[in-house]
Amino acid sequence: MATPRITLHRGDIPADLDFGTSVAIDTETLGLKPHRDRLCLVQLSSGDGNAHLVQFDGLDYSAPNLKALLANPDVLKIFHFARFDVAVMHHYLGVDVAPVYCTKIASKLVRTYTDRHGLKDLVGEILGIELSKQQQSSDWAATDLSEQQKAYAASDVLHLHALKERLDHMLKRQNRTEFAASAFAFLPMRARLDLAGFEETDIFSH
Repeated sequence: MATPRITLHRGDIPADLDFGTSVAIDTETLGLKPHRDRLCLVQLSSGDGNAHLVQFDGLDYSAPNLKALLANPDVLKIFHFARFDVAVMHHYLGVDVAPVYCTKIASKLVRTYTDRHGLKDLVGEILGIELSKQQQSSDWAATDLSEQQKAYAASDVLHLHALKERLDHMLKRQNRTEFAASAFAFLPMRARLDLAGFEETDIFSH
């Protein structure tokens, strides 16, 4: 695989940046609690081997071009564990991200032979690519991100299109495409329930 081109933007993406009909997206935050841990970075890729990183300073989240992309009904947003990313972007950017596809949910529906559904495991098994998670615990609020941080952030979106293609085949093979589509459609509301304090509550239980 060729070395990816990683482009860093501050505060928003350019108005003329076109990702086509689907874009892979991930976020980096200061922790896993959206009300406490701020959004620092949004990573995007069209699946062409290149990545765009949008860095936020914690003060200005206006980002009109990014918000337009996230809400565009004609562009599919591909995530791994969309539940968190959609919630944190709703909280900080005030946008309902849709439509969405989650490779973690797809993996759980078809890879029932394992309980390892992390991105590193998924990319390793399905695509035969070894991802480094060395920068997973990192200060994403730093004013100047290191080259290692940028490479790590980019790696989280560079393979999602390829994963989706393989997982779609597995979903179809196992007659679970409809299950996945319904779960994806519910994800934005699941994220809003998390933000409303229902993250630990199974509202479907007795």
